Amino acid sequence: MLRRAVPFLAWLPYVVLSITHVITLATGSTAAQPTKLTLMPLLALPVLIAAPRLRPRAAVTLILGALLFSWLGDGAGTLFPSAPTLPLMLLFFGIAHIAYIVLFTRFAGIGPVPRWTIIYLAWWVGMLIALGPHVGALIFGVALYGLVLAGTAATSARCGPLTTVGGAFFLASDTVLAFRLFLPEAMPAWTSPAVMLAYTFGQGLIIAGLLRTLRRKEAR
Repeated sequence: MLRRAVPFLAWLPYVVLSITHVITLATGSTAAQPTKLTLMPLLALPVLIAAPRLRPRAAVTLILGALLFSWLGDGAGTLFPSAPTLPLMLLFFGIAHIAYIVLFTRFAGIGPVPRWTIIYLAWWVGMLIALGPHVGALIFGVALYGLVLAGTAATSARCGPLTTVGGAFFLASDTVLAFRLFLPEAMPAWTSPAVMLAYTFGQGLIIAGLLRTLRRKEAR
């Protein structure tokens, strides 16, 4: 019974803090940033608990690396106050997404990339058309980052339902965030907690899906 309870208990802090963080954003609480910085460390907890039973070790390292750089992206403005926040955030999250793409393509794939994922290329083109006139000198960085985002979502579809849905929610989070950053006057206040709701749900599903896939591949 205890062994069965451990995985649930390992996920519980992340679930509780994710809900708490979204509520702090919705209510304008000053606890929003501190709770945001706890999210990725708590999501690493089930990974660390499962790590001794997971192979290959490189996959575990990549998962933890993706969470580390996601955490740095979450805290770019707080952790590096003297640096330009947006470029730094794009850099950190870009590295996290590349780690996920390597995981999806090399270690956790259970099938080919589905044909329907062509919609993510259409998403990328649509985002450039919509945001291009508003991003200024960041256009090349934004275009490259968007391509990496589309790649993450597309390759996540190789790895089972949990990871596929997680990749889609991660992309949805970044989509809303992009409009909040570059077209803030068009975005209502409720979209701020919506970004983090999609982000925490997406990241959680990605990690859950990766752990499940790696365990199943190891059991074969």
